[in-house]
Amino acid sequence: MAADYYELLGVARGASQDEIKKAFRTKAHQHHPDKAGGDSDKFKAINEAYQVLSDPQKRQQYDQYGQTFDQARRQGGNAGGFGGFPGGGYSGNVDFGDLGDIFGDMFGFGGGRRQSARQSRGRDIAASLPIDFRTAAFGGEQTLQLNHAVVCQRCQGSGAEQGSAPVTCATCHGSGQVQRVQQTILGAMQSIGACPTCHGEGTTIQNPCGRCRGEGRIEQRESLTVKIPAGIAAGQKIKLSGKGEAGRRGTPAGDLFLEVEVKPDPTFERADDDVLVTATIPLTVASLGGVVDVMTLDGNVGLKIPAGTPAGKVLVIKGRGIPHLRGRGRGDQRVTIDLDVPKHLSAKAKKLLKELQAEGI
Repeated sequence: MAADYYELLGVARGASQDEIKKAFRTKAHQHHPDKAGGDSDKFKAINEAYQVLSDPQKRQQYDQYGQTFDQARRQGGNAGGFGGFPGGGYSGNVDFGDLGDIFGDMFGFGGGRRQSARQSRGRDIAASLPIDFRTAAFGGEQTLQLNHAVVCQRCQGSGAEQGSAPVTCATCHGSGQVQRVQQTILGAMQSIGACPTCHGEGTTIQNPCGRCRGEGRIEQRESLTVKIPAGIAAGQKIKLSGKGEAGRRGTPAGDLFLEVEVKPDPTFERADDDVLVTATIPLTVASLGGVVDVMTLDGNVGLKIPAGTPAGKVLVIKGRGIPHLRGRGRGDQRVTIDLDVPKHLSAKAKKLLKELQAEGI
């Protein structure tokens, strides 16, 4: 007696199409003969079961007539009752559509699914973009010199010499693809691949451009002006669509991805969107309190120093940090206090300090 198709896939008789497909993929991976421990007989049986149960009409016939195709023929009077399996047996010809995305790489082609072999676009490019601290904070423009492939102006990207044009490929008739049949353990497999004559372009160049030699692009140094958004940080990327490598023979260009590098600043450091600085103040101001000028990204700002401020104390100036890249407002400026301890004292200063020392200060 033939094996039960539901048992072969390990699903219940009321399983949904998604459950059947998922079970088939799992079993097919497990028993594929090109894998270690694979079994070609089990693989064929699993595929046969799937071809029936994944088709609503065939599945209905199978559920009605049972496990054998002979019974289906006798009761239904239809020699092709299970379409695709003449005489009730397994023909060996497989619909590779569902297998293509699983095993396409194993067989070296993409199965029965039609995929364009044409080059869709040029390559993406990645480069670094050094900017200074203030440009990262407030934005601006930066000029970048870049060597990359650009559209050939002589042929306008067509690859054909002036006065001529690409012609439709005689092999694939402009589709860029050809069909081929490959014999495998599952029988004859039909696949679609890039045309060997035009390499998937769909056209051929009979008179190539003398400058780009038929590529439609040339290597060239180009000056680009990049807009820097306010608040960008080191390591973040700016994407310039269509500014990567020009595509071959008029296909779209790739994208340019610039990774930001922020040059160190002698005064400021950054922590998220806050700015960090150090302010050195006289010992007397730290003791008695007062106001000192502190450098910010917007210029000098008066900072109030509370009496008795110790070294290492961090005071905050609200809203004087980095503008938020995604949102309104700015971070803060955090000021670390350092004390200016004099190294050379006058006699009078020494006397006063000794008096303070005597007071326990």
